[in-house]
Amino acid sequence: MPTSCCTSLMSCTNFGIVSSRSGDKSVKVAYDYKSAHPLYKKEIRRKTVMHVHDEKNECREGDKVEIMECRPLSRLKRWRIVRVVEAAPVAA
Repeated sequence: MPTSCCTSLMSCTNFGIVSSRSGDKSVKVAYDYKSAHPLYKKEIRRKTVMHVHDEKNECREGDKVEIMECRPLSRLKRWRIVRVVEAAPVAA
């Protein structure tokens, strides 16, 4: 599984890229990580897509965001946006 800064004293936070806007105040964030194959030990690129709560509707596709684990907000949403780290370039 991916490594993150989860401890008992602080909340889990991750960085990811917004892959789609899935509704009002909701986005999907793709989180890429590498893991070793259990037998062959080769690094494998993996991707996890999480449903994230966006309270201010400020994220667009392609934005790099910091997300934090929180209480269950709906059937699928257990993460929320902390901040937009890097905004995606606006298409002209």
